[in-house]
Amino acid sequence: MTLHNPALQAIMDKVIARNPGEPEFHQAVSEVLTSLEPVVERRPEFITRGVIEELVEPERIIKFRVPWVDDAGNVQVNRGFRVQFNSAIGPYKGGLRFHPSVYEGIIKFLGFEQIFKNSLTGLPIGGGKGGSDFDPKGKSDAEVMRFCQSFMTELCRHIGADVDVPAGDIGVGAREIGYLFGQYKRIRNEYTGVLTGKGLTYGGSLARKEATGYGLCYISDEMLRDQGDSFEGKTVVISGSGNVAIYACEKATSLGATVVALSDSNGYIYDPKGIDLAAVKKIKEVERKRIKEYLVYRPDATYTEGCSGIWSIPCDIALPCATQNEISEESAKLLVSNGVKAVAEGANMPSTPGAIQAFQSAGVLFGPAKAANAGGVATSALEMSQNSMRLSWTFEEVDEKLHGIMRNIYHNAAKAASDYGMAGNLVAGANIAGFLKVGESMLAYGVC
Repeated sequence: MTLHNPALQAIMDKVIARNPGEPEFHQAVSEVLTSLEPVVERRPEFITRGVIEELVEPERIIKFRVPWVDDAGNVQVNRGFRVQFNSAIGPYKGGLRFHPSVYEGIIKFLGFEQIFKNSLTGLPIGGGKGGSDFDPKGKSDAEVMRFCQSFMTELCRHIGADVDVPAGDIGVGAREIGYLFGQYKRIRNEYTGVLTGKGLTYGGSLARKEATGYGLCYISDEMLRDQGDSFEGKTVVISGSGNVAIYACEKATSLGATVVALSDSNGYIYDPKGIDLAAVKKIKEVERKRIKEYLVYRPDATYTEGCSGIWSIPCDIALPCATQNEISEESAKLLVSNGVKAVAEGANMPSTPGAIQAFQSAGVLFGPAKAANAGGVATSALEMSQNSMRLSWTFEEVDEKLHGIMRNIYHNAAKAASDYGMAGNLVAGANIAGFLKVGESMLAYGVC
């Protein structure tokens, strides 16, 4: 994509030259810079004082080896990463991803997105991300523990409750967070809110597990209500079957919708009668099995190998909650032709630029990831607050705060889009609203 502003284009060219072979990072930066073109026309100081150029360069990248011993006694070596991207408005905050696809470019893309997502929450948290190419699938609990302990042995010297607070992401759930926190506590000899997504017995927050999925539905509902519509009576397709997808399914159902499909990395299930969420929770949260096991509980449902076909199922609302770039332009056009009314992103950057263009051209309501899936990090920040105060709020208190945050994110993004001549474009609105808070802070600091 070519930018109209030559100064922004020069920054984009430098990003590509400095970060070769990192298409996800290039895509994320390009989207943001495109949205910021009308901003820098009004506020050229964001260019002339180097704010944009600083913004696209991480403050710090930590890369390290992670040796661990498998159950057969063999030494395995993985790579670990932590990108501390921007701390202009608070300590670095962002998840850890354990997946074979992880490399520096993925972590930079996620960390860059996190800057704006965290800013949108209205809470004082900066942007960061981390992870490893370690794959917890198929590993024993003991192997996962040894890996997590080795990973944290290095990471612990770079993080802290007022410095950098990691959380979970793909491949990092309650089990992994427990092992990571235990190792941090053992090495540092301190009990502090350095990780979020912790268990309820050791500083975790009620509603954290549900937060990203619930938040996704709260912002989607607000987006629909702004158009005089709602979830009531709608058919919903959700990709993924992890925490985000499961609790998006739960909340969408409670709002009156029928969720008919879920997926994992192997394939997808279709149940026109409505997903049996209790069965999915048992399969995924207890048994840790593949989604095709759903047919054991609902023999009348269908299972299809491969993931992309899930977007061929006609629906009113689509909630992609699996991984980046899972909705292609072709899939988006298929959704549009089948009558989709709204799409909101539960995963990070799950729609390609062509897909987003297809949705927007067709007038489909579109909630971008940095706004739509911010509920998880928002509730992580609420967990940080509870840890700092040595308090624990009720589920209802946290859920109410989350609902308010997601409503505000929608309205702030919608207002920013309107203020800069792009009414209805929540992609641009979210980027602008997220940037302005960070950019103003960076201006105040001077060169640093």
